[in-house]
Amino acid sequence: MPRFMGFVRMEEGVGTPPQALFDAMDDHISERVAKGVFLDGGGLYGTEDAVNFVVRQGEVSRVDGPYAEAKEVVGGWAILQYDTVEDAVADQREFAELHAKYWPEVTVISTLRQISTGPEAPGA
Repeated sequence: MPRFMGFVRMEEGVGTPPQALFDAMDDHISERVAKGVFLDGGGLYGTEDAVNFVVRQGEVSRVDGPYAEAKEVVGGWAILQYDTVEDAVADQREFAELHAKYWPEVTVISTLRQISTGPEAPGA
């Protein structure tokens, strides 16, 4: 069964999501845990505590937050497993629709990417 990483991106500093969204996501995720679809996931703290290591021209440097240039940040992530890519896409849309319904004033980008199982190129 293919595995996927789902994540949501949003503008930093938009505040805490409404409780209704948390409740809807709890129900959504609980259903997927019961089906064996949701393997792991969670929310992320803001970038003020983030640490990045930048590799540039063979040199590694550490860059600590906050990052003034950050406009969009990953707010949460999940590792999911589905029978088909089509099932994964349909479920990711349903997850995005929870945000549209319960937090419509915030722009959220809900992304789904298949997890590679080796060095092969996508579609190979």
